[in-house]
Amino acid sequence: MKPLMNSLPFLRPISRRRCFAALVACVFGSRLLLASAAAQEASPTPEQEAKFIATLTNATLKGRYCGIKDGALTPEKEDSYTIVSVTKLGGDKWAINARMAYGGKTVDLPIPAVVKWAGDTPVMIFDKISMGTPRAYSARVMIYEKTYSGWWTAPDHGGLLTGIITNAAQ
Repeated sequence: MKPLMNSLPFLRPISRRRCFAALVACVFGSRLLLASAAAQEASPTPEQEAKFIATLTNATLKGRYCGIKDGALTPEKEDSYTIVSVTKLGGDKWAINARMAYGGKTVDLPIPAVVKWAGDTPVMIFDKISMGTPRAYSARVMIYEKTYSGWWTAPDHGGLLTGIITNAAQ
């Protein structure tokens, strides 16, 4: 009859090399898990949120966009957006109050966004926003200092955008 140690592999003695490798994997794995959990739990400071609000209050985002067609970038076109204000609704949910021309009139629309933070950098997430039309748009727009950069999509096309942010005097 075999001893119990030989029939159950996890009870067999292991080499020093395997023991060291297992120890290293446990130490680094636990550090990665802790770092990942800390990053997920991290929230922006009040100063970071105040800077985000100030950057986008009475702001014009002026830059360029290009489409992506058949895996290639299309020629750039100029683009401009006006943001009146931003309002934190709670947690990571915000309203981006944008001024838009629609039907021959200028209207201010609260556009729902989720704002996630990559360190000190806010990333606005817009998911399937219709703005009163049957077409739904999604976008990811990063704000850094007085610049923006991102990606947008509609049901049948999408592209990239980038530009600078200026604020009107109040």
